[in-house]
Amino acid sequence: MSVKNKDLAALSVDQLWRLRAEIERLLSSKIETEKRKLEQRLAQLEGRTEPKKRTRRPYPTVRPKYRNPERPSEIWSGRGKQPRWVRAQLASGKKLDDLLISQTH
Repeated sequence: MSVKNKDLAALSVDQLWRLRAEIERLLSSKIETEKRKLEQRLAQLEGRTEPKKRTRRPYPTVRPKYRNPERPSEIWSGRGKQPRWVRAQLASGKKLDDLLISQTH
């Protein structure tokens, strides 16, 4: 199947957007079907009967390490992005060690 540039150029913007949406829908469906086929084939090669399901490893719960001295209900484990209150405390001249929970009790 070939589409000539003249045919596409004759379409309105709305028609082109509808065509694009239809192409995306068809592509995503075909890709998903192909992916399932490949996973089944891989399972056969590995001697499994069902495709392998990916699961995330369980992460242990992390206890909070830092507490906001101004609002004790605000805590942070020290992982991930620093909360605003931590950045504000650091900007005011405090050190991260000053916010440790063992020091705020």
